[in-house]
Amino acid sequence: MAFDGRSEHYCMNGLEAIDVIEAYGLGFALGNSVKYILRCGHKGGDADALRDLEKARAYLDREISRRSQLQSDLKGLAKLEAQV
Repeated sequence: MAFDGRSEHYCMNGLEAIDVIEAYGLGFALGNSVKYILRCGHKGGDADALRDLEKARAYLDREISRRSQLQSDLKGLAKLEAQV
């Protein structure tokens, strides 16, 4: 049987996590965060649900760090440009 990329724990009510992620253009970190949130409680038991939420938080923390650094870099650049 050929793999079609669909798994029950990534598909709910006719929507697949990947379709939502791509429709919103979320990128890697946010996309993975959403994927694990959507999967939570639909694959494995309570231990897997907790692990999915921890993974979602880790990817969300990564995106927050990336955006914070970008914002800091842009402020620094603006200060440099103001000095010129």
